[in-house]
Amino acid sequence: MKLTFYNEGVECGFPSPARDYTEGSIDLNKKLILNPNATFIVKARGKSMTGVGIYPGDLIIVDRSIKPTNGTIVVAVLDGELSIKILQIKKNEVTLLSANNDYSSAHVSEEMDLIIWGVCIHSIHKLYKK
Repeated sequence: MKLTFYNEGVECGFPSPARDYTEGSIDLNKKLILNPNATFIVKARGKSMTGVGIYPGDLIIVDRSIKPTNGTIVVAVLDGELSIKILQIKKNEVTLLSANNDYSSAHVSEEMDLIIWGVCIHSIHKLYKK
């Protein structure tokens, strides 16, 4: 589905009246999804990732084809527990970091079972609450 798209950025401060507004259309699937066959969406729960703009109820677009690297936000399964965390890799040590100081991070030991489901590429959250 294509939606109307205003190509000119919209100021969050005071707008300039001299700018022309260019209209076109945008397909959000093409804009937000890089690899359709490797992409899925999950719903965020909890507040451990609010520091990176992921809030409870957000829709998270996840791409399984992207290689998880140090600093990427991932959907991970650690010992059977599914979560969204920041992947930190330092000297062969792996930690799943929270982005909220009220929540602890998880240091992954060799005895733990870690599976990375994919890399989070977009977070979609509501601004209008009805």
